[in-house]
Amino acid sequence: MNIFIMILVALFMGTYYLLSSPSLRIREQEIEYSVTRADMRSIAECTMAAHNATIKDGEFVDECIKQNDIHSEMVCMDSRRTLTQCDTQSRNKAPEYTYIITYTKPLAPQTYNDMMDVLETYYADAGTFGVLMDNQIISGGGTKRNIPSAILKNHEFTDGQLIYMTQYSIPTVQTDFATTTSDGIICPAGMSAVYRFGRWQCIGLNVKNNCAGDMIWNPTSNECVPDESRKPLCAAQQTAVIVDDVWECINPFADKTCPGKMVARLNYNTLEWECVNDPNADNTTSKCKHIVSDTVSGRPGATLRIPTTSCTDCETMVIDQNTCYARCIPDPTKINDAGCYSSSQSCRGSNMAFYFGFPSAEYAANVSAIAGKKVPFDTSHSQNRKFNCMDCGDAGINKDKSLPPYIVVCN
Repeated sequence: MNIFIMILVALFMGTYYLLSSPSLRIREQEIEYSVTRADMRSIAECTMAAHNATIKDGEFVDECIKQNDIHSEMVCMDSRRTLTQCDTQSRNKAPEYTYIITYTKPLAPQTYNDMMDVLETYYADAGTFGVLMDNQIISGGGTKRNIPSAILKNHEFTDGQLIYMTQYSIPTVQTDFATTTSDGIICPAGMSAVYRFGRWQCIGLNVKNNCAGDMIWNPTSNECVPDESRKPLCAAQQTAVIVDDVWECINPFADKTCPGKMVARLNYNTLEWECVNDPNADNTTSKCKHIVSDTVSGRPGATLRIPTTSCTDCETMVIDQNTCYARCIPDPTKINDAGCYSSSQSCRGSNMAFYFGFPSAEYAANVSAIAGKKVPFDTSHSQNRKFNCMDCGDAGINKDKSLPPYIVVCN
């Protein structure tokens, strides 16, 4: 009997010791601390998410907002640090001070230390994110931040609330100024069209990078040099030279001696002089004994040296049998001629087309095919008396003003 009682007592004492063991109490305390810490971190993360959403002019929607009674709003103050409206349009200017404040319901006092531990571990750089104590925000590192008195009075904050406050700058609303959709003006060489003060104007360009006439800026030598792409295709017994920054066709002294009824002409494909039929000596199809020339082979304002009635390889001569006036007009059948269009690009596509380099308005007036059309004379259109390719790109071709292969104008 005594042995049985002793066994019962031993079992009772062992059970009591195991239930009240210090190691079990420590285990229970660690679990409780972890649960509390996880709850505090969830509240901090929810507050941070709501705050960031307000900065981006949005709203964070989650169950944690309702559970912790989290509010996030923008608060504005004037220069006297009194609360004011955050409407920049009605006031026509931004407020002096703008804050975004996010706050929760008061935390339980026994969780203050746990929240401070979370803030110090995960939000150490956020100096204005902390627990409100004595009207100050206490961050995880122990840093204290004051809240403007007007905001404290208006919101009636209490100790224990988790608050995140950020000073914010309201972005300035961009103002768009509408410009006219009509076509701009055509400016002379060395000037550019800009839209200012409600109308198009021509302004001078930087003379260091933009050259007048048929000159182009050479960045290597830092000077204006002749633009070979604008070099004209001159008529018989003529060659192109730069005179007063403009290409002109003049008669050189050729060494080529040609037989009767033939004249010397420089072949620009081979750069050699060759003999061609003299149009003034050809009377087989014309009753005119002498051809009168009014052909202009230079641009407006240029000094024309010697007039000529010989046309280029890209042109055909038209003689008025009544007046015996000879005129050169573009020959569309010569587009595939290497001397008329020597560029390697194909000039194919919906936004690309051929145009003729009319040298002057007087020249274009003699071409009946373009009657009623305006020929542009600007830096984007060559006046080389050859066929050229215009690539309008994304702007596209203005079909009303264009008439390929004579005229091409981009939108």
